[in-house]
Amino acid sequence: MAGGRQYWLMKSEPDVFSIDDLARLPNRTTSWDGVRNYQARNFMRAMQPGDQVLFYHSNANPPSVVGIAEVVKTAYPDATQFNPQDPHYDPGSRPEQPRWDVVDVRFVHKFETPLSLDVLRGQPRLKGMELLRKGSRLSVQPVRATEWDQVTRLGRGRAH
Repeated sequence: MAGGRQYWLMKSEPDVFSIDDLARLPNRTTSWDGVRNYQARNFMRAMQPGDQVLFYHSNANPPSVVGIAEVVKTAYPDATQFNPQDPHYDPGSRPEQPRWDVVDVRFVHKFETPLSLDVLRGQPRLKGMELLRKGSRLSVQPVRATEWDQVTRLGRGRAH
């Protein structure tokens, strides 16, 4: 995904951190911490300011894409990996060679109606979307521009 704006999907459990929580924060911005999967971390390392993010509520009833965020700061070390009191502590990670990163994201828009997995699966244009692949569990994943266009069109209420 070299050059130009990139698109991503980031998952969060709404009872841990929801899109409404993001919208309430100062500057509507937060660091996306706690990612402990190397592939998801590598995707975050590829993110650039201006990249767009589908905000996905996992472990929700039903799981759904609920809105849009934007990357506002590139990857930097996740401080939670060094804190023994934090649930995301990684005793093998060292400050001089951190394993885990965060990016900063800012709230952009909440969809009036969440887009459930069933709604997304019903869209032929989303057939190859990573989120909809059987066994897909990554908390951070790329989204193709065509998939972004279709999901955001649905989010605006124009399903075609």
